[in-house]
Amino acid sequence: MSSIKEKFEHIKLCVFDMAGTTVNEDNLVYKTVRDAINQALSDEDKTAQEVDLEICLAFGAGKEKRQAINDILNQLDMPDIEVEQLTNTAFAVFKTSLATAYTKDTLAAFEGILTLIDKLKVSNRKVVLNTGYDAKTANKILDILGWSAGREIDALITADDVTNGRPASDMITLAMDKFGIEDSKQVLKAGDSGIDIEEGKNADCGLCIGVLTGAQTKVQLEKYSPDVVLDKLTDLAELI
Repeated sequence: MSSIKEKFEHIKLCVFDMAGTTVNEDNLVYKTVRDAINQALSDEDKTAQEVDLEICLAFGAGKEKRQAINDILNQLDMPDIEVEQLTNTAFAVFKTSLATAYTKDTLAAFEGILTLIDKLKVSNRKVVLNTGYDAKTANKILDILGWSAGREIDALITADDVTNGRPASDMITLAMDKFGIEDSKQVLKAGDSGIDIEEGKNADCGLCIGVLTGAQTKVQLEKYSPDVVLDKLTDLAELI
């Protein structure tokens, strides 16, 4: 933590990923992605090419979910036209499945997250959640948690709010615009996937932090050269 303390003192905006970073859902979204892809493959008699959770986490974590499905399917040996058709089918299945997958029994905020957010806000830092989910799914998660933008968090930004999803910097840039932050070095980005870190670096954030509570391992995260990898996001409280 000492390695990032000086940079942290200059942070005015914290942009946190949702699933796997602030919200504990035991990788349910990627299990749903896996099942949707495998159903689409099965429907086309391609069960020999079924994917497992590991490949879904490696190539889909943190991305807008249609893009995640497409990138996962692109790891299989099949023509582009088949990939596109299967992507459309799997994404339709995924949206239907995810609509009922998230409940009060399948997700919760990680322990200590609200305390961390409160400390950040008291220290005059804004807290924004951003996500590769669409707005409908992201807002459903907030509803289940009992959170809302302007109360527990300062804002929510989803894949629907921008032209380019992760790893493009659009969501972070939008968050900066919302709160009048002109210097990206005053922004901290944290997430549980390499693409979160890549997003932060593309935005030239002052701090890009990986956490080990979600999709990817320390080895996987360190490939993206984060400033630090934390066991959990709430470890940041030590710096406030």
